[in-house]
Order: sequence, then C-alpha cells, then structure tokens
Amino acid sequence: MAVFDTPEEAFGVLRPVCVQLTKTQTVENVEHLQTQLQAVSDTALQELQQYILFPLRFTLKTPGPKRERLIQSVVECLTFVLSSTCVKEQELLQELFSELSACLYSPKSQKPAAVSEELKLAVIRGLSTLMHSAYGDIILTFYEPSILPRLGFAVSLLLALAEQEKSKQIKIAALKCLQVLLLQCDCQDHPRSLDELEQQQLGDLFASFLPGVSTALTRIITGDFKQGHSIVVSSLKIFYKTVSFIMADEQLKRISKVQAKPAVEHRVAELMVHREANWVKNTGDKLTILIKKIIECVSVHPHWKVRLELVGLVEELLLRCSQSLVESAGPLLKALVGLVNDESPEVQARCNKVLRHFADQQVVVGNKAFADILSESLHSLATSLPRLMNSEDDQGKFSTLSLLFGYLKLLGPKVNFVLNSVAHLQRLSKALIQVLELDVADIKIVEERRWNSDNLNASPKTATQPWNQMQRRYFRFFTDERIFLLLRQVCQLLGYYGNLYLLVDHFMELYHESVVYRKQAAMILNELVTGAAGLEVEDLHEKHIKTSPEELREIVTSILEEYTSQENWYLVTCMEAEEMGEELMMKESSLQAITSGAHTHQVTSFLAFSKPSPTICSMNSNIWQICIQLEGIGQFAYALGKDFRLLLMSALYPVLEKAGDQTLLISQVATSTMVDISHACGYGSLQHLINQNSDYLVNGISLNLRHLALHHHTPKVLEVMLRNSDASLLPLVADVVQDVLVTLDQFYDKRAASFVSVLHALLAALAQWFPDTGDLGQLQEQSLGEEGSHLHRRPVTLGNSTTAEDIEQFLLNYLKEKDVADGNVSDIDNEEEEQSVPPEVDENDIRPDVEPPLPVQIQIATDVMERCIHLLSDKNLQIRLKILDVLDLCVVVLQSHKNQLLPLAHRAWPSLVHRLTQDTPLAVLRAFKVLRTLGGKCGDFLRSRFCKDVLPKLAGSLVTQAPISARAGPVYSHTLAFKLQLAVLQGLGPLCETLDLGEGDLNKVADACLIYLSAKQPVKLQEAARSVFLHLMKVDPDSTWLLLNELHCPVQFTPPHPSLRPVRLRSAPEQQNPYLANVRLLLRELQ
Repeated sequence: MAVFDTPEEAFGVLRPVCVQLTKTQTVENVEHLQTQLQAVSDTALQELQQYILFPLRFTLKTPGPKRERLIQSVVECLTFVLSSTCVKEQELLQELFSELSACLYSPKSQKPAAVSEELKLAVIRGLSTLMHSAYGDIILTFYEPSILPRLGFAVSLLLALAEQEKSKQIKIAALKCLQVLLLQCDCQDHPRSLDELEQQQLGDLFASFLPGVSTALTRIITGDFKQGHSIVVSSLKIFYKTVSFIMADEQLKRISKVQAKPAVEHRVAELMVHREANWVKNTGDKLTILIKKIIECVSVHPHWKVRLELVGLVEELLLRCSQSLVESAGPLLKALVGLVNDESPEVQARCNKVLRHFADQQVVVGNKAFADILSESLHSLATSLPRLMNSEDDQGKFSTLSLLFGYLKLLGPKVNFVLNSVAHLQRLSKALIQVLELDVADIKIVEERRWNSDNLNASPKTATQPWNQMQRRYFRFFTDERIFLLLRQVCQLLGYYGNLYLLVDHFMELYHESVVYRKQAAMILNELVTGAAGLEVEDLHEKHIKTSPEELREIVTSILEEYTSQENWYLVTCMEAEEMGEELMMKESSLQAITSGAHTHQVTSFLAFSKPSPTICSMNSNIWQICIQLEGIGQFAYALGKDFRLLLMSALYPVLEKAGDQTLLISQVATSTMVDISHACGYGSLQHLINQNSDYLVNGISLNLRHLALHHHTPKVLEVMLRNSDASLLPLVADVVQDVLVTLDQFYDKRAASFVSVLHALLAALAQWFPDTGDLGQLQEQSLGEEGSHLHRRPVTLGNSTTAEDIEQFLLNYLKEKDVADGNVSDIDNEEEEQSVPPEVDENDIRPDVEPPLPVQIQIATDVMERCIHLLSDKNLQIRLKILDVLDLCVVVLQSHKNQLLPLAHRAWPSLVHRLTQDTPLAVLRAFKVLRTLGGKCGDFLRSRFCKDVLPKLAGSLVTQAPISARAGPVYSHTLAFKLQLAVLQGLGPLCETLDLGEGDLNKVADACLIYLSAKQPVKLQEAARSVFLHLMKVDPDSTWLLLNELHCPVQFTPPHPSLRPVRLRSAPEQQNPYLANVRLLLRELQ
C-alpha cells in the first residue's frame, strides 16, 4: 500500500521535487522524483499525471546539448509514470510519442543517433509502454493520416535498430516495440477487436510502410544464423502478420477503385497508398521475391523454432492472402510440404495440423489456382527428379523427396492428373527405380550360410505390424536410413491416391523389362499394395474412395503369381554342385566359404546349367530379389488381413521352401514372412498355421517327390514343417516320410544332402514330441538288467529273503549279458529265447502269440537308422557329419525299444568304429558324441566292443597328443586337435561309468588321462582330465586313490603299531611335481 493515496497528499510531496527539477535538470533531481513517485498510489498518479510529466517533458525539450545519462534517467522516469497511468488525450499521446522518438534522432544521418545502448533500450521501452498506456479508443485515434510521418520515422528507427545493433537485447526490444506499433501485440485486449472499417483504415495507413518493413525484415531474417533464433522468429512473425493484414483478401475486395481525398496536407497525402488492383499486383510480385528469399533461408535454418514459425507464415498467408499473393502460393506450398518430414517432431506435428486444416477447408483442392500451381509443381519436380536423385547428396535427396511426399499428400486424389501423363509417370518411376538401386557387392550375404536347422524355428512376434521389421539393406546412391523410409511413404501415398491398376501395370512392366530394375520394382509394388490398403497412410481427404478388398485381392494374386513363377523364384544364390555330383566340400579353393555348403539345397534354374558361373554380385542380387519378394508376400498378407487365407494355397508352399534355404538371409526373411502370414490370417502361432494347412502341404510334397528332378526343393518344405509343428502332424506325414525314404534310396548318390537334412529334422522332432516313448515294462526290465550287470563288482549279501531261484536267475542273466557283450547274438537265439519264455497272456488279448505293432515314431526311427548305416561311409564329409547327428537322434528315440535298437547298433558298429578311428577330426568328434549316446542307452551291449575296437586307439591318441598340447600356446585351444582331445576327455569318464569297464580297461583310461593332470596342460584339458578321475572314483575308488597318491602323497601314513612297516608311496617332491594342484583337488573330492 502506497503512503500517499490522495492527490492532495501526493501533490504536497511531489510539488517541491517537480519545481526543483524544472529549475535544475540533473540526474539526481530526476532520480529523487522517481523515488518519491514510488510512494504514490496509481490513482493519485493518474490525477497528477500531466503535472508530473511537465518537468520531465520540459527537460527533454530544453534546447542545447544534454548529457545522455540525464536523458536516460528522464525517459526511465517517464516510462515509470506511463506504466502506472493511462494516457486519455490524443494530443498528449502524439506529443509524447514524438518527444520519445526524438531522443534517438540524428539530424546528420538517417541512422539512429550514436548514443549509448542503455539510452536506446530505455527509449524503446518508453515507446512500448506509451502505446500500452493509451486508454480505450485513444489508441485508434492515434492512427490517423496526419500521424503518418511521425509513425513512419519511429518504424524506420526501430527497424534500423533491429537490423544494425549488435546487442541482442536491443534487437529483440526493437522488434517487440515494432509489433506494438503495428498493433500485433501479444497482450490481451490491446487493441480490442477491430471492425471492418477500422481494419480498412489501418490497412491503408500501414500500406505506406509495407515496402520498408518487408525489405528490412527480410534482411534480418536472411542474416547470419549466429544472431540467434529468437530474433529471426520475431522478425518472421512481424513479417507475416503485417503482410497478411495489409494484403488480406477480405479487405482488398472492399477497396473502391477511386481513392477518396484525405483531409490532410498535400505532403502527407502523397505518402498515403490506395490499395487498388494494380498496386496489389505489383506489391504481390515484389513480396513474392522476398517470400522466396525467406523460404530459401529459413527452411534450412538449424533451429526448429524458426522452421516452426515458417509453418505459421505459410498458414497465415495462404489462408488470408490466397488471391492477392497467388504468385507466392507455389513457394509457400513448397515450403510447407518440404517440412512435412522435418527432423523436429514439433515441426512435423504443426505441418500435419496445417495440412489437415487445409484439407478440411479445401484451401488447395477447392481453389483451382492453388490446385493448378501444385499440379504444375509436381509436374516440374517429376521432370527434374531423376537428375536430382543422381546429383544431390543425402540431405538434398531427403529434402527433394520430402517435397514430393508433401505434394502427393496435399493433392490427394488429384495426383492422377500427373500420373495419367505417360511422360511424367515414366520420369517419376525411373527416379524411384534409380534411387532405390541396391548395393549388391557385399560378399557376406553369400557367405552367411545356415549350417544348422535351429533357426528354422520361429515364434510369433508381438508387434502389431511385424512386416515393418525389414532386413537392413544398403543402397548405391544414399546411406541415410530416413531416405528409404521416406521413399516407402511416397510409394504408399501413390498406392493410396493413385490409380492402382495403372501403377501396378507400369511397375510390372519395369519388373519384366530388365534384371537391373527388378528388385526396385518389387520394392515399389510391395509398398503400393500396402498403401492401397490404407493401413499406414494418413488420409487428409475424407471423401477419397479406397480400393475395394476384391480389387486389391485380384491385384495381389497377379503379383504373387509373378513373384513365385519359376524364373523369378528359383534363382542362383550359391555355387551349388550337388546336382552335378561334384565334391566341392573336399576342395581347397578361395571360394570355400561359398561352396562348402554341400548340404545346401538352392539350385540353379533349368537354363542355368549351360550358363557360365555366376558372379558374387549376381548371386547377391538374386538373394536380395528373393528376400524382397518374400517381404512383399508378408506385406500383402498384412494388407489383405484374413482375406489372405484365400491365397494361402498358392503362397504358403513357396514361402516354406525358402524358409529351408541354406542362405541365411533368405531363410530369416522367409521365416519372418511366415510369422507375418500367421498374424494377418488370424492364426495363433506358426505351428497353428502349418497344422491347419498341413493337408494340402503334405499333398504337394507327396506329388513333387515323384518328380524330384523338377522339384528339388521339396524336402525343405517337409523339414520346415517338422521344425515348426507338433506331434499331431505325425499321422499326416507318416506316408510322406516313407516316400522320402524310398526317394532317398533312388537318389542317394545325387541328392543325399537334402534328404539327410529332412531326416535330421524328422528325428529331432520325434525326440522332442515323444520324450517318453518306451513301454513301462521294458523300462523296468532294462533297469533290472542294469542293476544285475553291476552286481559282479560289489559283494552280494545273501539274507533270509534270497532263495535258490534268485541265485539261479542271477547266473542266467549274467551269462546272457556276457553273450550279448561278446556279440554272440543271433536271430535264432532270440527266437529260441522267446519260445523258451512263454509271455504272459492278457485275458483280453485275442492273439497272444502276435507282437503288438510298433508305434509310428519307432517304426520311422528304425527305418531311418537302417539308411544311416548305409550312408555312414559316404564320401562327402558334410553328409557323414549329418548322418552321425541323425544316428545320435535315432538312438535317443529308440532307447526304450531295445529289441529294435540293439540289432541296428550291432550293424552300425563297424562303420562307427571306422569313423572314430580313420576319419577326419571333425567326423571323429561327431562319432564320439554318438558313441557316448550309445553307451548311455545300450550299456553292457557295447562294453567288450568298446574295449576291443575303440579304447586302445582313443588312449593311444591321448598319449600321443599330450606332449604337443603341453608345449602349445594359447592359439592351440582354437584347433581341431584340441577340441578332439577335450571331447574325448569329457566323454571317457561317463563311458567308463555307464559301460562298467573292468580293472584292466580302467587302468588304460587312467594311464592315458594321467598326464593331463599336469599343470603344463591347457586349463580346459586339466578340468576335463579331473572329470575322468571323478568318474573313475565312482567305479573303482581304491585303485584311483592309490594311483593319485603315487603321483603326489599330501600326508605321511604312520603305522598304527610299531611292529608294522611304514607305507612308502612313489611320489615326486612337491617342488618338482606338476600334478600337485590337480591331485590335491581330486583327493579332497575322494575324501
């Protein structure tokens, strides 16, 4: 609350101060006055306003030179008074305006006076406060023709300060003051809303300033970026608000053709402007030049707020000045659409909002002039597009394509006027084809093979649009990922608004025209269909009629037929020699990484056998073409939704073929496409998709197997089905599996690799689907037999429960297992044995003499294992490796049916021994894995065979390699020899335990592994050797303890009685003993 509330009290205090200031104009007197004013209420100040202003105005008017500090103090004090009061008289307002403006007047030059920055800032703030203090309609009476010279002086003064001053603070203050003078203030109720007549009068007045204001502001806007974004934003706002007010169509249409004579002196009348048609046209032409300059500079301004203000400029000018600035419509629309894909989300959002508003108001489509300008711009852009795509850098391409995207978005359905022109459609399509050209020189695409089938499994993605997860690709003419996304959006808009039949036919012609265009045309076709579905397109034109689902399905069907045709689907993607019977796997060549996939299945098309060898680039190109077509099928499914179920008969089988492809990229994309299809068609999972369509898939496989020479990819379809289904598929594929085995018997020398992959998938599936396939009675019998087999190595305690029959049965079992272990088993013995032991007869069993039929999976595993026995000696290493994997799975599946497993294991043994002892290290590794599985499942059956045929060579190999591994460096752990040593050491322990080896054989194993307990060996080999001895402890702990103590005896054994001799073990001294650490660990475990 002020001290002096009444005018009387305030007058008593202020009168002496005002008198003193009038007599002596000093800074101290002015500051004293301002101090006293702060203690006076606003109402009292309002009453004494003119009295207080008198000494201040008198000081400013006093002739002669004055100190800048005094003028600054006076202006600041005057500003304080005006901020607390209202100016209610027009004359006072005009006089104060002139007096404040004169503070910066320089009679010698047209520039502002060379005074301090503080004074300039004070005067600018004073002018702004003065205009805000004008009461009610006084502000409008101020803007009369007579004020034109003084107002023009102030405007030019402020423009000069905004343009020439170095101080950012002064620049911003000058621009804000200019906004106030031109009635563009952001304050509420300043001024009040103007009626039509008032707007027209102010427009006539401000029109005199338009040339100077627009050119000066253009210079500021297009100045150095370093001046700061806030200055450019303010200048842009003043520019478009001033232009849109003076050039507003609503005002101009009410202007009379004859100018009324204003009641002012002649010199002032000459400054007045009559906004008739010629003036509007001339001014519009000149403003167009300035607008182009502004757009050219601001559209690439680094600060997003400046670009955001440019969107405001476009909106304001196009909405309010569409007739007067018709020549500027082209650049303005170009600026707007160029910012549609701006990097700033705020600018993007504002652009889309403005575009939506334009569409709602039909600013472009409803305005024939604008629509023609836009169509012409699109024509022009389409003409120059190929050249621009070839010559511009990535940023330039992005800007140009953003422009194209914006034009298409604004034109909407009217884009067909351009597309119906053959010349322009060709230029547009050639530009898109050109910029989308892929870089296919990367050798890694061909190199990356799918060596195992694990990645054929796929689980549905949770994404709502899984097809958006595209493979990363590299283009020849750009590297920026945003350009590819923008190209996709352009193609989708073309598909949505354009004539789809025309576009698909045109790009299909390009697809057929040249191999060079094929990949790009396919990419564009995929996006056209996606766009036509309208699922990813923001529609600004609500009346646009979308392509009907029936028409879309017809178009997709025709494209699908083209994609999956023989010449476009079965392309050369690797240097494959399986069909010609060559052994590329065994050759050492520079292209080994490419040719080594002997079990790959991709083959050349029929004419390719007579063609020269394909190059890396051509194979890469083919791989990408197949991937793009596969992605297209996924997009078609996404576009059609559940309607795509009608096309599954023609689409699913080819996709499954590619999911089994040995080229990693193709396999990944095909698997992703399968997931897309399952999403689109409403299947819960990939498994559900395959199961629901398995009948026709199995029928196709069965038919194609009869003509394998023509359909050599058929096994891959079955492989993928098995990888992604469940046990319910088995009854359907059982007959097909038999067909596969029969076909394998016919073509084992030519196409074994493809079939072996299928067999691997089949057995892996059976092992997963039927984990407990064994009969419970057989499992119990097996456990009893194993228990009996271990009885010989621990004392049998005969209690009261043991009878003579038990002992007899024990001896019979022992003799039987001994014969089995020695290999003295024949079918006659089996038959006699079966006849000697009458089976238990079930009362419900009609024919107890007939064995129950084998389960389907057991019969299949038996048939497959028989083929594996024959193929174990195949000359192709890759086939041998795969067969060993299949054999391993066969043993797992047959583990509960010993009557089938043991005879087959007996027949497979010689070939398996050959693989273990006389094959490459890679095959030995795989064979040893099979041996471990056999040992675990067959038990005693293998004991004597293993000890006789395998153990000596394994032990000898370990002893031979031990000195080499002890001397080797860290690189040795990456060699095959190391991996083989490690595998044997890791497997020997479990084998000794499961096969229940005798003492002599255990000693062989211990002697061979003992040297690997040395600290000189690699750490992993030491760990593996320790694991062997841990298993030996379970079989024969006493011998193991003695052996370890002879290496190193950590404690001295004192005899319990002096009469007994001390026990002396032959252990090396601790300082020279390399076995010390590992032996101590093992002995600790043993205790």
